Amino acid sequence: MAFNEESCRAAFPSLKNNQIFFDNTGGSQTLGAVIDSICDYYTHSNVQLDASYAMSKQATSRFDGAHDICASYINAQPDEIVLGSATTQLFRNLSFALKLNKGDEIIVSSIDHEANIAPWVDLAEQKGLSLKWWKPNHLTSPKLLANDLEAIISEDTKLVCCTHASNILGTITDIKSIARVAHRYGALICVDGVGYAPHRPVDVKDLGVDFYCFSWYKVYGPHISMLYGSRTAQHHVRPLNHFFNSNIGLSDKLGLAGANYEMTQSLPHIIDYLGPAGGPMWNAIIEREEILQTTLIDYLRSRPEITIYGEPHGDAKIRLSTISFKVKGWNSQDFCEAIEAKTTYGVRSGTNYADRLVREVLGLGRDGVVRVGMLHYNTLSEVHGFISTLDEVLSGISAKKLAVANGQNGQNGH
Repeated sequence: MAFNEESCRAAFPSLKNNQIFFDNTGGSQTLGAVIDSICDYYTHSNVQLDASYAMSKQATSRFDGAHDICASYINAQPDEIVLGSATTQLFRNLSFALKLNKGDEIIVSSIDHEANIAPWVDLAEQKGLSLKWWKPNHLTSPKLLANDLEAIISEDTKLVCCTHASNILGTITDIKSIARVAHRYGALICVDGVGYAPHRPVDVKDLGVDFYCFSWYKVYGPHISMLYGSRTAQHHVRPLNHFFNSNIGLSDKLGLAGANYEMTQSLPHIIDYLGPAGGPMWNAIIEREEILQTTLIDYLRSRPEITIYGEPHGDAKIRLSTISFKVKGWNSQDFCEAIEAKTTYGVRSGTNYADRLVREVLGLGRDGVVRVGMLHYNTLSEVHGFISTLDEVLSGISAKKLAVANGQNGQNGH
């Protein structure tokens, strides 16, 4: 399938605004079909579910159908998912419910988003668990490798927590091999898929994970998230819900107050847009993003004052189009503002909720990195325009330095 840029961009109404979206790692733009569906729900189906009158039956059908389609999308059964407000909240709910005992061991990755760290650190403190940190040592491109997990896991390990792709590094983790190691020792594996899911299809059975979570608002949808828990793993989860609920299935156990109705029923439109794994749309997305990320990374590598964090290559087999870097002599926020002062590009600086990765593993301050997050609806001309802007900003500061060196009046504000 040849990628049709015009029709792709037409599917996202916000792309008509005077803003170039290079902060998609923080949240994607929303499909027009999703927006229309939510509006239609409020107009025609905005009632409580599970009553016997006609409109409630219609609303229940829309909600339940969407729930089941979402499960099927990641190759799960309907009773293996729960929808909730955010990945941060769903992981916290899971930590409250997971059956662990004093002295049990858990392994937590230090390169994760805090959403998949804080609940487990807190749980370890509250229950007297043994907490081990999985900390890769590479200075600019740390990776989570099965061999490194093998070196720290033990028969006492009950849970391994890691990311499928860092929201800073963009590097793809080989979750299948890590899951095999965890299961060999009898441990469960809990994966944060937020940074991965916008760029690749997810098959939880193929990955072999026990728990997997991602946010639909980063996959072209509304602000709602989804947690998978295998039927086997659910034996280790106690119910948090009302005592009179059936407690059969993850939604009954962890779905406190039920998922947002209007958002949930809109999600099948995203799945229709993306199509099946291995289908023409996904193939086009991967090919498109590889072109975008390779173009930008090749430029960044050509600049000696820039350090890339994550794989310094655009190969779609090993990384995603989330690209972070640091410019020598620049505060990252100042650099972003210098770009934004000249253009309508929206980029991001800081630690982006991955403080332990940025500050402890990469050795950077709280100022963090400059992060560019691209998706398939971004254009090659946008990337070339961004590169031109980088050239302009970097050349401008070089000119100021030269003026100071020559004894002229000038000041480097960075």
